[in-house]
Amino acid sequence: MKEIQKIKFNIKLQNHLWFWGGYFTLNFLRWGAYFNDYPYSFKSNLIEFSLHIPLVYFNLFVLVPKFVLRQKYIQYTASLILSLFAIYLLKTALTYYIVSENIWPEANREYHPFEINHIVAVCIGELYVLAMASSVYLTLTWLRERERNRSLRENQFKIKLKYLENQIQPHFFFNTLNNLYALSLESSKKVPDVIIKLSHLMEYVLYDIKGTKFVPLIKEIDYIQNYIEIEKLRFENVEVTINLESAIEDVVVPPLIFISLVENAFKHGGLNNNNLKIKINCKVIDNKTLDFEILNNFVLSQNHNPKKGIGLVNTKKRLKLIYKNNFSLKHKTKLNFYIIRLQIPIEHED
Repeated sequence: MKEIQKIKFNIKLQNHLWFWGGYFTLNFLRWGAYFNDYPYSFKSNLIEFSLHIPLVYFNLFVLVPKFVLRQKYIQYTASLILSLFAIYLLKTALTYYIVSENIWPEANREYHPFEINHIVAVCIGELYVLAMASSVYLTLTWLRERERNRSLRENQFKIKLKYLENQIQPHFFFNTLNNLYALSLESSKKVPDVIIKLSHLMEYVLYDIKGTKFVPLIKEIDYIQNYIEIEKLRFENVEVTINLESAIEDVVVPPLIFISLVENAFKHGGLNNNNLKIKINCKVIDNKTLDFEILNNFVLSQNHNPKKGIGLVNTKKRLKLIYKNNFSLKHKTKLNFYIIRLQIPIEHED
């Protein structure tokens, strides 16, 4: 069964009262001053507004959902004409019995019921009020619906971003625990140091960046350095160089946005490599773009594919959510070096 579409009554009652009260007062004063007859203007507008208001809401909450939203325009037109005819009968009768036997005193001559000019004048007046009130209501409803949709999109964005962040963190700690397990099998004296450094990393993830959209780049660099120290305990021959070429004290970045790139360098650069070299370059370009580049040497092998892995995939998804297409993530190989270069817009601390 087809669901009936509805226009919700989602504007506060007091706002409706303010609108109709203001409109009535304006009309009362306008026509009272025009005819210099305020008692007549009050009674005339009282009759008209007692008909305007039901017609407007009948149109909005009955005719429009039943016919217009279902694209039944002929039925809507016919129903509106019948409604206007009923309004004409009521207005004419109420004016005759309450206000004046002259049903259209504003005209230059006396009119009788059902004269074509009188019918047209009444219908045009009703359509004017109907169009104006409906336009105001539908515009406000549209604005509220647009805001609601924006809020929904924002919430969906946050949920999706949080999902990706939650994927990245377990992935990282899974790799680190694997490293720790490998050292424990060797009864290595490095195990306590790894545990301490891992606790610092977990503290950063669980507390320092919780609920934050951006974090200082300096803290991210510290986080990366702690991670590198853990990896150095696992790899016998590894040389890591970090170059910070620009002032980055007030630059902020999405949390954990670079760690997957660093993980990738260790994971794939360390395969069959007895002399792993990693270089990290970070600089600000024209005070607009943050340039993060990481290079690692590698040994060619049949299974070597540094582009694979959930970390890099999720990093790209997060970048798209945060920056849309306003970022650059490129990779290439050159002389047995794998190079990843990420460029993102500069964000500054408030």
